[in-house]
Amino acid sequence: MLTKKQNQLLLFISQQISKDGVSPSFDEMKDALGLKSKSGVHRLVMALEERGFIRRFPNRARALEIARLPEAEAYDDRNWIGRSAFRGFRRRLDPVDTVQNELPLYGRIAAGTPIEALRDPDSTVAVPQSMIGGGRHYALEIAGDSMVNAGIMDGDTVIIQECEAAENGAIVVALVDSEEATLKIWRPADGRIVLEAANDAYPAQDYEPDRVQVQGRLIGLVRAY
Repeated sequence: MLTKKQNQLLLFISQQISKDGVSPSFDEMKDALGLKSKSGVHRLVMALEERGFIRRFPNRARALEIARLPEAEAYDDRNWIGRSAFRGFRRRLDPVDTVQNELPLYGRIAAGTPIEALRDPDSTVAVPQSMIGGGRHYALEIAGDSMVNAGIMDGDTVIIQECEAAENGAIVVALVDSEEATLKIWRPADGRIVLEAANDAYPAQDYEPDRVQVQGRLIGLVRAY
């Protein structure tokens, strides 16, 4: 799901490229969105790049390219946000979305709590069949605001596909030192693992690879209003 500002910026970049043949400068983007600093623009650009809407070319000025634009939004009664939400748009619902799967709800993910300790066999959450693919899945309730710039809010329920590896930039459940579970952006770099929050108030966490294990990757989100 794109935020309002992310969507505005994406459309502005697309319009400027169509009109001038070149992407706008950060100053132009800042002024167009009414932001106070270019750092806000940088965060929005990073978010659009991570979701696959734009591509940036290093060492080139004004080097942005539109990869794709969001589809029209579609909602159902339960406000499901499907697996493609974290690539930036809500997909249109089809008949298979009426088929529900019960996934185990492991509880609230919080620092200092291993995933295993969160397991509650009596708690489940129903999700559309089309939201999940192959393999095993589970749900977690989010505690805190460390991922708000990725559209993940306190109290949201995230859908996790179990896996032991993830691509750079994926949002994962990571287990640190076999005891602390956290939902963060996965950033392998220079022989180390960086766990990055989607909130500037939280610094990135840097670890030796043997201290961090991937427990699953984010594929969807459920929000109650």
